[in-house]
Amino acid sequence: MTRRKFTSKFKTKVVLEALKERVSLSELAQKYELSPTQISKWKREFLENASEIFESPQTDKRSEAEKEKDRLLKTIGELKIENDFLKDALR
Repeated sequence: MTRRKFTSKFKTKVVLEALKERVSLSELAQKYELSPTQISKWKREFLENASEIFESPQTDKRSEAEKEKDRLLKTIGELKIENDFLKDALR
């Protein structure tokens, strides 16, 4: 039997539904073909890590892109200077 893998989107959907407490955990487990223990584990992990969403904004991804952009602009500048120097040397 192979292990099933669940996306974070699916886990979030299940956890949010569990947090609403409109249906019992066993009904939710039956609906999504999971064990109640698995849902409880996801719920606990979600609640433990929920504060991180507000602590570190997603500027990390942007800052990586900005660093790459800065690196590329620096390379372009260096190549332009080198190109201009070589053009002058050929005159």
